[in-house]
Amino acid sequence: MTSSTPSTDQGSGLDARTLKVAAVVVLGAIMSILDTTVVAVAQNTFQDVFNTSAANAAWTATGYTLALAAVIPLSSWATARFGTKNVYLTSLVLFVLGSILCAFAWNIGSLVAFRMLQGAGGGMLMPVGMMILTRAAGPERVGSIMAVLGIPMLLGPIAGPILGGVLIEFVSWHWIFLINVPIGILAIAYSAWILDGEEEKSKPPFDFVGLLLLSPGLAVFLYGVSSSNSEGTFMSAKVLIPMVIGAALIVSFVVHALRGKTPLLDLRLFRNRTLSITVVTFTFFLIAFFGASLLFPQYFIGVRGESTLMAGLLVAPQGLGAMLTMPIAGRMTDKIGPGKFVLTGIVLIAIGLGVFMFLGADTSYWLLGGALFVQGLGMGMSMMPMMSAALATLKAESVADGSTLVNVVQQTAASIGTAVISVILATNLKGLAAPTPSASASAFGDTFVVAVVLIVICLVPAFFLPRKKIAVATPVDENGEPVKAAPVMMH
Repeated sequence: MTSSTPSTDQGSGLDARTLKVAAVVVLGAIMSILDTTVVAVAQNTFQDVFNTSAANAAWTATGYTLALAAVIPLSSWATARFGTKNVYLTSLVLFVLGSILCAFAWNIGSLVAFRMLQGAGGGMLMPVGMMILTRAAGPERVGSIMAVLGIPMLLGPIAGPILGGVLIEFVSWHWIFLINVPIGILAIAYSAWILDGEEEKSKPPFDFVGLLLLSPGLAVFLYGVSSSNSEGTFMSAKVLIPMVIGAALIVSFVVHALRGKTPLLDLRLFRNRTLSITVVTFTFFLIAFFGASLLFPQYFIGVRGESTLMAGLLVAPQGLGAMLTMPIAGRMTDKIGPGKFVLTGIVLIAIGLGVFMFLGADTSYWLLGGALFVQGLGMGMSMMPMMSAALATLKAESVADGSTLVNVVQQTAASIGTAVISVILATNLKGLAAPTPSASASAFGDTFVVAVVLIVICLVPAFFLPRKKIAVATPVDENGEPVKAAPVMMH
């Protein structure tokens, strides 16, 4: 199958070829994202089956996250060296192999080890998938194509608990991993057929120093962040020491990358004003989004006494709202720029989350469902337009670094968001004079205030996002200046 050049007709929608490529990436994204959330509902099951502590069981989630953080920075170099198709197929194979091994784990140690193998594969699925999509659609349609990728990204945190609850309750815990096997085999076969092969176009020198600084730095920093969940505070030595060490390694990488000629990750991309503004907005957005996503099911289960399955269903209106606005926002972002949509979306999210600041022990499910629906409308209008804005102004050769940057930010912000909100919630619950349902609901409401504040803060950088169509018909350099370039070719 030969490479194809994306259509330059900016008024047209996504062609059949591009949609086929999008289906490849969505299959991989579904597995990677669902597996993060499905395992979250299986923690008690792992404790019972393997006769282990909650702290040990939590490593099935933490180990996966650390493996993701370690391999994501390799994405840009790996695709330049081996090609996007080869890297993507290898990632799928590792993920499926890890899934099979997880299902046959004999103790908690083996399960954690196999989860890390899963993470090594899953870590590159999203950044490499974004590269494939961006190059397939061309910069003039990046908003539309990112809206396709956004569906599993937004629905994963909602569908994961539902799927996990169903499989654990009606089948067995093994199937939260085995469910990946048929999807993975389909994804591998379909990817091998649809994606275009390519000759190696470059053999960039491998930045060993950068790897030794960034990958361990991210992993150690996120280990410290995630440890705050079990410690209940950020002031513990178990939390502070790895966070400080990780942050020092990351800062050292920044200095190294800005001085080096071929760094593992090109941080000079931040000279692009639109990319910088988007990353700041995206960071606060994701911290609030993933933090709030943690609170919804905990409130329904811990305060209202619902099952995991019912809690997942009660959160579903958020996904329905996102599905309505995401395709429209994606197409319109390509035509009028992301600024107006992102600002409107953030306001809707703030309104929806604002309802949860006044939680009670018997707050109407209709009111909460409506608030989640409004929030979902905002999510669909803001999340993917932000990602589109980050990538649309990049030159073709910078897409790999841009995609990797976005995914590093996403993984880090998600971990920080869940940790910060978890600690705040734990502190609020500990401060209760009597843990009655009403008092507990108020503690959740006070925690949601933090999420609302973080979302409102997003309005400041989002105000500076482009409110007109981004000039991508002619590629732009890292300073945002138009340059002449050949059409973007699909990997």
